[in-house]
Amino acid sequence: MIQEFFHLLSGWSSLDTAIAGSAALTAMSCALPGAWLVLRKHSMMGDALSHSALPGVVLAFLVAVGMRQAGWISSGQQDALLQMFLFAGAVLVGVGTAWLTEWVQRLGRLESGASLGVVFTAVFALGLLLIRLDVDDVHIDVDCVLFGIIEMAALDTIPGTSIPEPVLVNGAIFVLNLLLTVLFYKELTLAAFDPALATSLGIPARGIHYGLMAITAMTVVAAFTTVGSILVIGLLIIPSATALMFSERLMVVLGLSVGIAALSAVLGHALTLTLPRMIFSRLGYPTIEDAGTAGMMSVTAGMLFVIALVFAPKHGIVSKLIHRFRLGLKIAGDDLLGLLFRIEEQTAARPTDVSVPDLVAKQNGINRWVMSLSVRSLLRGDFITRQASGELSLTDRGRESAKSLVRAHRLWEAYMAKHFELPDDHLHETAHRVEHFIDDAIQDRLQSELKSPSKDPHGKSIPRRSDT
Repeated sequence: MIQEFFHLLSGWSSLDTAIAGSAALTAMSCALPGAWLVLRKHSMMGDALSHSALPGVVLAFLVAVGMRQAGWISSGQQDALLQMFLFAGAVLVGVGTAWLTEWVQRLGRLESGASLGVVFTAVFALGLLLIRLDVDDVHIDVDCVLFGIIEMAALDTIPGTSIPEPVLVNGAIFVLNLLLTVLFYKELTLAAFDPALATSLGIPARGIHYGLMAITAMTVVAAFTTVGSILVIGLLIIPSATALMFSERLMVVLGLSVGIAALSAVLGHALTLTLPRMIFSRLGYPTIEDAGTAGMMSVTAGMLFVIALVFAPKHGIVSKLIHRFRLGLKIAGDDLLGLLFRIEEQTAARPTDVSVPDLVAKQNGINRWVMSLSVRSLLRGDFITRQASGELSLTDRGRESAKSLVRAHRLWEAYMAKHFELPDDHLHETAHRVEHFIDDAIQDRLQSELKSPSKDPHGKSIPRRSDT
């Protein structure tokens, strides 16, 4: 199947390069403002802007066509003025949508999601209504506005060159967004994470918010001819959401967002040329050979997010399961070491019956398979040893580890007894949960806070550290 994929890609042409380049620049231009929307937890505002920008686009188009029909401008001037009208309308729509959303939220005492729903659905419906009102006089392709037509847009080249117009427009928007990010990085960061602090430092957080809405709206409008007003939301949000699965460092997130966006575009077009033919030819539909690049870009971005969701090294589902499994093994091992140490305290006899792991598993609800793996791990780590008779005992290394664990447990019980009015029989369970996470530094702080106690609330001796 992989061989078939590359065989189908062997027909890649210069037109495919133009389409992929236009798509990549469009996705990259959307990724930067989208990253700030995600970081500010305003992802739905991107959805609102992608919908509410529609009436601005339609009005700009109708005004430009109306001026030409009135004889005020020529056909050549119409194309130049149309771009100006589009971006001017985008700024007004972006700021207006943000202001109108806040006004509806404040006036109607609605939560932010409800006010966004009211505003962008109403404004989007207004845009569709404007299209229908003038459909007989002015040709506006509804499918193009809603879903884009990147394959045809790549054929629309700059006069006298072979450069597709979407490459120039979206490339310029990407450079503008990148330049604004570099110039106002500190202000954007403070306004995103702590608007109150930004305002106290003299940074106009509210102005930055409206500015971000305006530049996002301009980006959305520039992307209309390639991916349309519906699919652009995927390019605004999904790359940044994917990047956050891999890192929490802001610069890394911004860089990954742009890279993932570009990969989604190029890979999306490659899948457009190959995947439909590979799937539908096997289903008995050989005439279906490709799909829309804009839609496949969003699908690819979604696929990359799912891959990150499952396999990301820190926040992925697999890594979390592995972390939980390792933590479970550690806790099971700690419980076994702690019990062996307490038995030694009580009996002064180091070898212990082999049934101790079963006792630990039963008392703490630990799966016997996990307990068995934990015993093997402790044996390999030289924390415990097994006698010829099958009995388990602590090694010197294991005894030191167990002593630290029991010390943490009893110090925490003493701390809880001092600061909270709890019965003595309520102290053990809490200490049993936190003892695995109390390191030497915290133990020293607890000991200092408690004035170096020698016994816990139950009268049991609190072990001292070996280096004290």
